[in-house]
Amino acid sequence: MVLCVEWLLLGFEWVLLADKWKILLGLTAACSCRLPSPCAFRYTRVSSNRVHMQASAERQFKGARPKQETVERAYTFADLSAYPLKKRFLIRAADLGFFVLIKLIGLTVRFEVNGWENWEAASRDGGLPIYTFWHNRVFLATYFWRQRRIVVMTSQSFDGEYIARFIQRFGYGAARGSSTRGGVGAIIEMARLMRAGCPTAFTIDGPKGPKYEAKMGAVLLAKKTGQPILPFTITASSFWSARKSWDQFQVPRPFARARVDIAKPIHVSPDADETELSAKRDELQRALDEVNRSGEK
Repeated sequence: MVLCVEWLLLGFEWVLLADKWKILLGLTAACSCRLPSPCAFRYTRVSSNRVHMQASAERQFKGARPKQETVERAYTFADLSAYPLKKRFLIRAADLGFFVLIKLIGLTVRFEVNGWENWEAASRDGGLPIYTFWHNRVFLATYFWRQRRIVVMTSQSFDGEYIARFIQRFGYGAARGSSTRGGVGAIIEMARLMRAGCPTAFTIDGPKGPKYEAKMGAVLLAKKTGQPILPFTITASSFWSARKSWDQFQVPRPFARARVDIAKPIHVSPDADETELSAKRDELQRALDEVNRSGEK
């Protein structure tokens, strides 16, 4: 298994160098439909262009697909006929490879959970938390929150396709788009899915970093849906790291201990202006930094 993981990490680093890995898993985390290192901050203001783009995308999405079709699409493998034969083979191979590796290692990991009462608070009265965490913790987060129908944003790319497939095998849904490809449309689709009762998640510093710097996606979705943001992290006691990747992606070693830290939910008012949105993103940044420090103690 050690040789397998090392080979996978080498392959992961090679793909990063070759294709620059346009990935966004918004985890990325959570619950079924209707069920219950200090860092420097660099933020950008929300431009009026983004607001106009979001409004335009929403007009296009309204009436585009019936609700049931939208939900089914999120949990169904996409058609690969647009890809050449070689890429179709690589997508299926990577999909199965990551699925097997995460499942095998995940079975051996011992989890300790802190802050579960915060999850209960966010999920009370039918609430659907918007789970947010750092990109390099995707491996364990995928296993820990499996089979809960969480909708994750994945990029519209070769990389995003095999990622969408292996997370779907773990019971997640996929909304296509990222901060670099179709992100506004994906957020609109995630909002539609939340209204249909599906939870959502973001790797909040993806798809390309900077590492440990929160972006605005979860805050915008919280404003649009009225659902709370729930920051969390999972820290493994021992792990391999893809050192050449922008986030030093972590793969836990078999039989490692893992600490899950869940912060208090963050609420965003539906009429929040640009100043309040920026303040909420700052609050999200602080919450993720704090759970990171707690997990690393």
